[in-house]
Amino acid sequence: MIRTASRLAATSVALFMLASPTFAQQAAQPSASHLAAARDVAISSGMTGAFDALTGPLITQLQRMSVTNPNVQKDLNEVAGQLRPEVEQKKQELIDASARVIAAKLTEAELKEVAAFYKSPVGQKYVQLQPGILDDIVREMDIWTQRTSEFIMTRAREEMGKRGHALN
Repeated sequence: MIRTASRLAATSVALFMLASPTFAQQAAQPSASHLAAARDVAISSGMTGAFDALTGPLITQLQRMSVTNPNVQKDLNEVAGQLRPEVEQKKQELIDASARVIAAKLTEAELKEVAAFYKSPVGQKYVQLQPGILDDIVREMDIWTQRTSEFIMTRAREEMGKRGHALN
C-alpha cells in the first residue's frame, strides 16, 4: 500500500509537471507568496491525498507490533493515537517540501492559474478521478511493457535468425 501511495504521489507530481504550460526556472529562494501558491497547487491538485495514504499505514504498522502482553498493546494503541498529531505535522513538512519543488518549476502567476483550474468544477472532478486514472495508467504501462518486451524478443530472434544465430 505504501509503495502504491508513493507511486501515486510521484506520478501525480510527474503528470502535473508535464501538463504545466512551462518549466520556468525560479530563484533558489521563492517568495512567501510564491510558496503559498505552490502549496495551494499541491493541496488543490489532490497530491496531498497520496501523502495521507503514506502516514496512515505508518501508524497502523506501529499498532500491529507483535506484543504478547495485552496491557502493552492497549498502551501502544494509546501512544499511536497521541502520535497522530505529530505525524500530521511531519506530513505538513512533506507538503512544504513539495511546494518548494513545484515553486522551483513554475512562476507564481502560473501556479495561480493551475490552482484556479484545480478549484474549478472540472479540476475538482479530475482530482476526484485521478487515483483511478493513475491506477489504470500504471496497469496499461504494465501491459505495454510486457507486450513490448515480447515484441523486442520476437523481432530480435527473427533478425538474429537471418544472421544464422538462434536465440532461446
